[in-house]
Amino acid sequence: MAAALLVFQSAVTALGQTRPTGKNPNSPDTIELTRKIRDFIVKTSGGAAETDFKPYQGVTTKGRVPKKFDMVPIPAGEFLMGSPDTEAKRHADEGPRAKVKIDAFWMGATEVTWDLYMPFMSTPPPRYKDGSKKDPPPDELPVDAISSPTAPYTDMTFGMGESGYPAICMTEHAASKFCQWLSAQTGQFYRLPTEAEWEYGARAGTTTTWSFGDDISKMEEYAWFFDNSDATSHPVATKKPNPWGLYDMHGNVVEWVLDQYSADFYRTLAGQPPDTAVSNPFNRPVTQYPRVVRGGSWDDDTPALRSACRRGSRDVWKDIDPQLPKSRWFHTGAQFLGMRIVRPLKIPSLQEMHDAWNLGVIEEK
Repeated sequence: MAAALLVFQSAVTALGQTRPTGKNPNSPDTIELTRKIRDFIVKTSGGAAETDFKPYQGVTTKGRVPKKFDMVPIPAGEFLMGSPDTEAKRHADEGPRAKVKIDAFWMGATEVTWDLYMPFMSTPPPRYKDGSKKDPPPDELPVDAISSPTAPYTDMTFGMGESGYPAICMTEHAASKFCQWLSAQTGQFYRLPTEAEWEYGARAGTTTTWSFGDDISKMEEYAWFFDNSDATSHPVATKKPNPWGLYDMHGNVVEWVLDQYSADFYRTLAGQPPDTAVSNPFNRPVTQYPRVVRGGSWDDDTPALRSACRRGSRDVWKDIDPQLPKSRWFHTGAQFLGMRIVRPLKIPSLQEMHDAWNLGVIEEK
């Protein structure tokens, strides 16, 4: 289980050499494309200083109309990851609790909405199944060279609503490529959170079952879940935020994180020397399933909305996909599934950045 403690700094494989599905021999998902984007990020942001660590509003440049999104600063600190043995409805994979140290980062105030995601998902050029363009123009800008979803084979909103609603049904690979696309146009590095970052942000300094305490009667004020959702997602930020200003960390849609799901991951973390905090733990994926999703959804009961609750992705989320091979972009059987982005205060290395955007297709079949 030592491998479970790998952090971004221990990346070893240039995933730009991973063979994509489809017939395109020249996939753009290379480390050279990542290098171009990283150079732009370094030139644009220059490495954020502590004095720059404050809330800000990002703006997209792609799409017919620029879209804004709010980012919340999450201070560096330590916390106990997982749930205590005394917590009601806890699962064995939530413990034993481990002391974890997290570097500073920004986190999306809300889940990524269709307003942001739709311009990435719906693009006119014909594409190979790996998302690369069939006829790319010469001297294409990096943001336009990033692989993007093939044409959806059904309405991916499933009638739940579009503007202001969380984007749903994307694979982890699609979520990561969205982060790359967003980074290439804004000049700031975005990725999915690690599982540890996600729980740290969700708890927002609390140690209780939910970020608002242990009183389940308050759930209606903070979350969309099975009892109040009317079997659908809802516009983001229509419930109260947690103490750090993050909305819908409990409920609405479950959210992708970068980690491989392992029932024993916390046991490995807790096995460190006494009073030693594990810095920025990350369970590096080695298989496509299961990956971790967090937060509970509109289709879940309240125990699944707990700050410590975790679950793994499943290949059956693609079962209703009529394509052969099944799409690497859509989980149409998971209409409860969405995403949230983070931006580390420190710009990562080239390999770390490349891994964050390309781990979604490891051992893809």
